Amino acid sequence: MEIKVDCEIRELFDKLSAKMRRDYSESLRELHLYVGQDNLLYRLWLGDGITQMQLSEHLNCEPPTITNMVKSLEQNGFIYRKRDEKDARVMRIFLTEKGKELQEPVGVIWQRHQEKLLKSISTDERLLLRRLMKQMESNLF
Repeated sequence: MEIKVDCEIRELFDKLSAKMRRDYSESLRELHLYVGQDNLLYRLWLGDGITQMQLSEHLNCEPPTITNMVKSLEQNGFIYRKRDEKDARVMRIFLTEKGKELQEPVGVIWQRHQEKLLKSISTDERLLLRRLMKQMESNLF
């Protein structure tokens, strides 16, 4: 019986993940963003001028993935690259005004989706869910 419960939990995570990704994708497309690019922008909103390698480490993504995201965001005018003043081999990533203006609408999308996901779940249940998810994250890493 234990195996059925474990499989059911895995299946529920798969369903939740797929549905959340589709919903986020549709919402972010309205801002000309793809899933993941919002997280890259978030890191820059915390403090831009970091390197692609630092972005890769912060986002736990492979460097080629970051390179593709940076190219796309740059083409859309949300970010720009600039050579480091001390080491010309290093490129730093900065937000444009257009990129800075996305902070509020992306935050609204995140909040709206979280509220939808957690609707009718009590504060105590949310705290328990958070604790359990942190434990699962720890188990994987």
